[in-house]
Amino acid sequence: MITCYIKYEINPTKLKDFEEYARMWIPLVEKFGGTHHGYYLPHESPSDLAVCLFSFPSLAEYEVYRAKSMKDADCQKAFQFAEDTACIRRYDRHFLRPVT
Repeated sequence: MITCYIKYEINPTKLKDFEEYARMWIPLVEKFGGTHHGYYLPHESPSDLAVCLFSFPSLAEYEVYRAKSMKDADCQKAFQFAEDTACIRRYDRHFLRPVT
């Protein structure tokens, strides 16, 4: 299993837009065989920090999801929403493996 950890720098004045964007992606990851662990928004932390975690059975299956997401209408709608609202300033994607 591989878990994707995404650290977002968000626009704090667009938190509601980012939350809407996050709600779009949860079912989309699951549509392509992933397990979404949720988005985590600022609380007692910097106002421009958000985190997302989701897992796929393997890095290869994650790559299949990425390729399919580039052609999926709902995924493209979510990408466009983020661009139109400018709710995301930047993000860093990391891949982690569990210790069991």
